[in-house]
Amino acid sequence: MPHVETRVVIALDTNDLAEAKRLLDATEDKIDFYKVGSILFTSAGPAAVEAVTSRRKQVFLDLKFHDIPNTVTGAARAAAGMGVYMFTIHCAGGLEMMRAALAGARAGFAAHAGEARPKVLGVTVLTSLATSEGTAGRVLEYARDAVVAGLDGVVCSPLELGQVREAHGKRLLTVVPGIRLAEEGRDDQARVGTPGRAARDGADFIVVGRSVTGARDPRGTLAKVLEEIGTARR
Repeated sequence: MPHVETRVVIALDTNDLAEAKRLLDATEDKIDFYKVGSILFTSAGPAAVEAVTSRRKQVFLDLKFHDIPNTVTGAARAAAGMGVYMFTIHCAGGLEMMRAALAGARAGFAAHAGEARPKVLGVTVLTSLATSEGTAGRVLEYARDAVVAGLDGVVCSPLELGQVREAHGKRLLTVVPGIRLAEEGRDDQARVGTPGRAARDGADFIVVGRSVTGARDPRGTLAKVLEEIGTARR
């Protein structure tokens, strides 16, 4: 298993920009990455991205683009123009769409004159879908497609992470949602794992949402997540 540093991404899954900013206030001294997904982006638009980047923090824009290649090119260009660190597309869109996303990211980066092109991540199988006989195989097939298309990484559940790492090593960044502390329930997620398990299996990023954002003490819960990751990687 290649050694990697596992970084935490806090999911700002709220439709209230003021609430998102309060979560930033509570956690920004501990982490550098925040997810802006469809809930917050639909509510607040690019201002949600600006709320994070203005603090010199990095944005994981998780809008899961899945459309005809021309539309995805334009969406990717716009994402790059906002200065996000990474964004998602659906691997199910096919190789042409994935390559179109990369082309859009390059064009948007050039126009934006940012420090680096955003990383383009392919979503494999949503963590809300239960494990079936073909789930792992489908995740690995999508990961192979991501490599062929030239994507920077994939989004996969904790259950398939080890297999993706074994197949591709450090070639693909791995971003892992479905993270729950051991004492928590699954909520609407089906394929979940703990921060420690994801760190041991080589996740580059874990995305933590309700475990932290729904906690009475978000800052204290985040500290617990970071401690678990640190213990797992020793």
